[in-house]
Amino acid sequence: MKIGASTLCLLDKSLGVALNKLVRYKLDFVEILNEGYHSLNKYNYHLHLGFLESYGLKNIIHAPFSDVNIASLNERLRRPMLQLIFNTLEIAQKMGSLLVVVHPGHFSPLSKRFPRTYEKVHKRSLEEIDRVAQKLDIKVGLENMPAFPILDGLTPERLYELIDGTELYITFDVGHLNTVNSEFEEFIDLLGDRIIHVHLHDNDGKNDNHLPLGEGSIDWNALIRNLPKNVTWGIEMESLRDLEKSLKYLQSLV
Repeated sequence: MKIGASTLCLLDKSLGVALNKLVRYKLDFVEILNEGYHSLNKYNYHLHLGFLESYGLKNIIHAPFSDVNIASLNERLRRPMLQLIFNTLEIAQKMGSLLVVVHPGHFSPLSKRFPRTYEKVHKRSLEEIDRVAQKLDIKVGLENMPAFPILDGLTPERLYELIDGTELYITFDVGHLNTVNSEFEEFIDLLGDRIIHVHLHDNDGKNDNHLPLGEGSIDWNALIRNLPKNVTWGIEMESLRDLEKSLKYLQSLV
């Protein structure tokens, strides 16, 4: 497997500073969270790409998700939000990214009232993302979400429904599933051949608090044996110190 880290742990720093700090670790790739200070655009991507390539590092891009809902029933909002995803896919093509991580849509008061329309709009957005991704020859991994009232895509069965009929892949977020039901084997059994990327972080089984590996309730010794090995594993921490802890812990297991 290839092991990397998300820029989430340095989200309060500029992307240049974040990458400069992350290249000090023995990583195979960096997952750039395309938001805030880490936003990529047609003017800055080549600088960051050149820097990563000078260290022999690949990249993955996590598409914007704050304030983004690809399943919005308000078309005047859905179109520009989809365009954010399309723009990310275009930059990913230019950067030779291994894949782009995308969040499913989520519920709103209106979509709760009109669930059938929500299903159609959600599916339509995913199909549009799939078409653009295929045209650009970029892989997309739809990420499973943590337990939270408005979120969708929590279980493997639901993710299977969402990607059915498309060529979209799955980003398996271990920490997120731990807040839902901790049924890791079932997730891998159902979606195994569609899993293209894994997010690693720990928690207490209730809160999506991105603890260092080994400091939550996940049985990593059992899980590591079952995780697909021919995909990328990205550590998602909220501080550089926790990233260092997690890297050491992971290295002791693999």
